[in-house]
Amino acid sequence: MRPIWLLSVFLFLGSAGVQAAELVASPDERPLQAVLDTAESGDRVRLSAGVYSGNFVIDEPITLSGDDGAILDGQGRGSVLTVEAPGAHVSGLHIRNDGANITDMDSGIFVAKSAAGAVIENNRIEARGFGIWLDGVADVRVEANRISGDTSLRSQDRGNGLQLYNVTGAEIIGNEVWQARDGIYIDVSNGNRLIGNRLRDQRYGVHYMFSQDNVVRDNVTRNNRLGYALMQSRNLEVVGNRSIRDQNYGFLMNYIVDSVIAENVSIEAQRGVTPGTEAGDGHAISGAEGKALFVYNSLFNEIRDNLFAHTEIGIHLTAGSEDNEFHGNAFVANRTQVKYVAVRQQEWSHEGRGNYWSDYLGWDLSGDGIGDVPYEPNDSVDRLVWTYPMAKVLMNSPAVQVLRWVQREFPVLRPPGVKDSHPLMSLPDRMAEILQ
Repeated sequence: MRPIWLLSVFLFLGSAGVQAAELVASPDERPLQAVLDTAESGDRVRLSAGVYSGNFVIDEPITLSGDDGAILDGQGRGSVLTVEAPGAHVSGLHIRNDGANITDMDSGIFVAKSAAGAVIENNRIEARGFGIWLDGVADVRVEANRISGDTSLRSQDRGNGLQLYNVTGAEIIGNEVWQARDGIYIDVSNGNRLIGNRLRDQRYGVHYMFSQDNVVRDNVTRNNRLGYALMQSRNLEVVGNRSIRDQNYGFLMNYIVDSVIAENVSIEAQRGVTPGTEAGDGHAISGAEGKALFVYNSLFNEIRDNLFAHTEIGIHLTAGSEDNEFHGNAFVANRTQVKYVAVRQQEWSHEGRGNYWSDYLGWDLSGDGIGDVPYEPNDSVDRLVWTYPMAKVLMNSPAVQVLRWVQREFPVLRPPGVKDSHPLMSLPDRMAEILQ
């Protein structure tokens, strides 16, 4: 028997005649958890405006939504809302004041393994711990949520905005996260899609660990310490993302194998503290490296059609990062276009098409859009300076100028490194529009 003090509008679903009800709750009535316990499979629970204090659990596949001004307040302890029911739907809520114990996984919304197919959308979460924690769950959709961290806590003491642990088949779409520790953290989670999220003013925008077969597409990171930290993973599709003024690295590839990194943009990564970011909060650091892409011990990847512009270093490769394809990329006005120390030559062109280099001084007599002489960004002087940084004091000395002249006149003396045998003469229109 449903309680008579609740407004119940019965709906008949399908030919089976299954009844579902809309239950309207108010802070002045019965406690919200009692309302949730009353709700049955398929019911809709709508919260009228007001503050609902406590820690709440959904254990039936219901829809929980809120009118403007409906607030769930965790009173500073535990997770505010725990979703345990498969197919549950949570939307339109303002959630705040969860616990700050990240060891206990305190969260604004905690989605348990049993909640396969749950939908979490259009919520506003002010997180002290984690914003949304997905724990071993399959096939959830998390869309259009706005999540912020607690700036009264040190960056390392905050939770992540969206945490995926052992998650499969998730759709993480169009969320905005700022001032958390990491925007989206993915650990041992396979077959997920991160599409169109906006992540700013935190440590890492996207942080991947030990996760395979995932799609990262059309996301934007801005003013983070690091935009996209891709680590210990394979078969990633990282396409169409943007990193804007992320300080240490726009994109980091650490033990990444058999992945596609394509059509991304990394611009304005700069050394030092970027004005306007959280320098005193642990996100921004003095002496940041300002690399558009850092590739560490990563093999057999296709890196193509990306734009790396106005950074300290366009690409830094190290630690055995070989057998990767580089073509169609554009390197524009980076202080150092490529930093690479290796024992064998790396060819950065594919099927007669190389990359665009803003400092290329070659020519194109045939008019086919391909430079007639190769582009080689580094020489033995670069190697010397990278190996012995104090040697920078000799950069303008006659001895260094003679060494560079000898290398030009006798290429056999040039050390192995990156060589683009088919450099592009013009910047692709799509990339030129981005830089306008």
